[in-house]
Amino acid sequence: MSTEAGIDVQRQLESLIQDFRTSDRPMPVIVLHAEDAADDDRVIELVDELREGQQRHGTRLAVAPTEPQPGDVDPLARATRLLWDLGDWRKWGGRSAAYRPYAFPRLNLVRALQEATDAPEMREHWPTAPAGTPDGNAQREQAQTHLLRTLARQRWRPRRPSRWHRQLLLNDVQQFLPMGILGAFTALLTRPEWYVAALAGIGLMILLAGLNHVPGRAPLFLWLRTESRWFLTTTFLQSARRRSTSVRLLRPVHSWRAIAARAYDVAEAMREGGPFPLQLYVLALFEDLRDNHRRGSWDLRGLKRTRPPVLFLRRISRENGGVELIRAVSDVRSRRSELDPLLIVAGVAAGDAALLDRGTDAEPPAGRPQPAPWRLQQRLRHWYDEWAGNLRADQSPSRTNALPWVLRAPLPRDELVQLRQTDWRCVRTRHRPPLARVVWSAYSLVLVLVLAGTAGVVHSLELHRAYCSAGLVSADRDTVRRPAPGGRTECVGIATGDVRFGAYLADGAHGEGKRMRELEDLVRAENADVLHQHPGTYVTLVYAGPLSSSATDSSLVKGAEELAGVYLAQRVVNANYTVKLRVLLANAGVDMGQQRVAADAIARYADRDPTVVGVVGFGRDLQSSTYVTRRLHEVGLPIVSGTNSATYLPKRFSNWFSLAAPDEHQAEALGFVARQLRAREKDPYALVLARDTKDSQDRYTSEQAAYGGKMLLRERFRLLPEERYRVANGKPELRLLAGSICRAESVPSVIYFAGRVEDIGPLMTQLGTEPGCADREISILTGDDLSKARFSGTGGRDGVAPRITLYHTALAELREAASTTAFYEDAAKYLPWLDGKEVAYDSTDLASGQTALAHDATRALYWAASLGDVRQSRAATWVNLRGVQLDGMATGTIDFTDAPLYGERRGHSIVIKRVRRTPRGVSETEVLCSRPAGSAKPLGVKECSIG
Repeated sequence: MSTEAGIDVQRQLESLIQDFRTSDRPMPVIVLHAEDAADDDRVIELVDELREGQQRHGTRLAVAPTEPQPGDVDPLARATRLLWDLGDWRKWGGRSAAYRPYAFPRLNLVRALQEATDAPEMREHWPTAPAGTPDGNAQREQAQTHLLRTLARQRWRPRRPSRWHRQLLLNDVQQFLPMGILGAFTALLTRPEWYVAALAGIGLMILLAGLNHVPGRAPLFLWLRTESRWFLTTTFLQSARRRSTSVRLLRPVHSWRAIAARAYDVAEAMREGGPFPLQLYVLALFEDLRDNHRRGSWDLRGLKRTRPPVLFLRRISRENGGVELIRAVSDVRSRRSELDPLLIVAGVAAGDAALLDRGTDAEPPAGRPQPAPWRLQQRLRHWYDEWAGNLRADQSPSRTNALPWVLRAPLPRDELVQLRQTDWRCVRTRHRPPLARVVWSAYSLVLVLVLAGTAGVVHSLELHRAYCSAGLVSADRDTVRRPAPGGRTECVGIATGDVRFGAYLADGAHGEGKRMRELEDLVRAENADVLHQHPGTYVTLVYAGPLSSSATDSSLVKGAEELAGVYLAQRVVNANYTVKLRVLLANAGVDMGQQRVAADAIARYADRDPTVVGVVGFGRDLQSSTYVTRRLHEVGLPIVSGTNSATYLPKRFSNWFSLAAPDEHQAEALGFVARQLRAREKDPYALVLARDTKDSQDRYTSEQAAYGGKMLLRERFRLLPEERYRVANGKPELRLLAGSICRAESVPSVIYFAGRVEDIGPLMTQLGTEPGCADREISILTGDDLSKARFSGTGGRDGVAPRITLYHTALAELREAASTTAFYEDAAKYLPWLDGKEVAYDSTDLASGQTALAHDATRALYWAASLGDVRQSRAATWVNLRGVQLDGMATGTIDFTDAPLYGERRGHSIVIKRVRRTPRGVSETEVLCSRPAGSAKPLGVKECSIG
């Protein structure tokens, strides 16, 4: 500042700005004038210096054009012209100002309404008949319609240059951002891919933006805008007519009518002229600035903008409307009695100072101690304190000649003298960025968004790595990803959403993988029909089996065959019974290796779905079978297994039911064959050859080995030490072991093989070529896992060595039960791949018995769950299972009525088969003896004669 007066005024302004940081102080209209008219130009220069200083300090400021304007004669119109462009954010420092540009929605709405009112096309539509008459009312309705059309063409915005229109377009689009976010979030709830949710949000925003800018129509959501709510609720515009002023989110038509009526009332008042238009502009400016500095806003903008906005008027006079503007500012502030942040600094000629009517007395009040010497700095501070204290009285309506919000400061000549340049000073309040500006800022938001986005992406990747079906922020936690043999990934758990286990199969669209995919689609289609057509009249059971594939394991064959039996039972039940059956699929992994995970998933889902009454499957005996049965026991779910031959499970758990003959019973049945083989030699040797289960979960082979060894001792064989073979990369290591067995001093004539079906081929190859075994007759006894083999005599690839005879048990006696069951007719009817074929018990797709056993297990569980053709609870189903007695099943009669609690039952279906090499070089299978399920027919040496 180049003068003492400038330094003092600048210091007083900075004092007000300092107070603005900490409290809501009233901001005066500071009018500067010289005591001597000869110094008027120096006052204008001082105002310019103040503007430049505040601009360097980062103050939001605007300069009203006080130069003479052609055209307007009315002082009120000239005063309005001073505010005409203040709704442009670029007039207040633009983007260079701190935080964000100002927004003036209310001021722009008032200007848009003014332009529409003054539009040439509206002149002929204003009413001419008196109000209240029929013609007057009709003309008013017509005028209102044309006014709204004019406003719609303007988009309810003032007419602006093209750059302004682009900015307003961006402002309009911003209001649709929450809608886009809401659309994207809604899409995320369906767990799609992230780009689907993003496209949903962006697409919704584009659609709304397009509809918002249809030519000739009002913008969308006009009634929800900030300026519209102010337009209806401010008492300054309250009409004498009884019209609604409410704006409601869910009542757009009602709100639109209220806005239209208010717009016409205001337009009529603007046409009448007078002080109303000017005061409305001033009020809108104050409301916008108050909102721009509101501390409780969502972006805390009031805490970030620590300097009040300043409006500079270089020289006000009656000719340029400046005096009328100051009067309007004082009138509006007195009427509203609300604080706004605008600080006005104006210069006035000494001769025109009296036009402001009254300022604060320059002399200090009597009796109050005065500083000495009495400098302008102290006088300015004193004038402000006295002005602020007198506001209460000066706003009284009786003081008609007062301008209470004006603080007039006469400047003496000696303090307007220009100082030496070395004495120029510029005072600024101490500045420290507010905490809100640092913490709650766009940069912090970007940082938070980047961190949140990074965390979201990482979380999403983790979800996609951990779960089979995952979106951007959520996942179906009923199925999880697990590593599978061969380096692949398998999906295990219970498929309750959009998971397809077939999508993870190694063989793609061929073989058992194709069959599995087809069965999954069939089951889901049947489930959808049950839920849609029969809600509330169905029960749900879960099939848990090996629904994964591996290059080193054939367990998917078992899973596909069992699933075919479950689906067949579902179709038969839903076609013939009132209570419908819904089936959920649970994948326990390759060779049931993940059955603990599957059991946990089933248990968690059963807690949410009371229609789940039981589980079918878990057809392999593993170390985890105890945990699985106990886990499902905890949630009250019974298990009906078709092929799990564990002896210990029914003895330890009351919720375990199985159609498979226990391992101990199978060993007893094979004892009838071993007894005959023992009779052929005087002192034969026998050997138990078992798979090494040290590093695996397998328990079946250990059980078979234990019961097989006991059986051989019982039949008085000379038992050699048990031998175990390892499995590496899915292949059994039998070469060295076969050499040691065949070249030993005592070569066994009977081998009890406690292994898996995939190991029998390598064993035959070694025994058929190893000296000491290849030239002698050897009998191999083994359990029911060999029933999954397909020998060459029936079109399969499995076979036996030339001088080796294989005896194995099977769990499903299909031949004897075939004449009394509708199983094969139903299979031909409901299984698509059997359509048009002749289906019998020895058909390739059904001969293993896996499909039949799964079908019978499902039918038994359904019978217990629908006793009396009424849907049963989970607990009732468990109890009812001990009363199941079903004739005409694929394996005979399923009878649980004699099953003791915590004990073994009798009456299982069982078959003993013999496989030998024929002179044609193929391996043929023959049944030695069998018994269908539920039969009391005894088995013995006579019935199982080997000839």
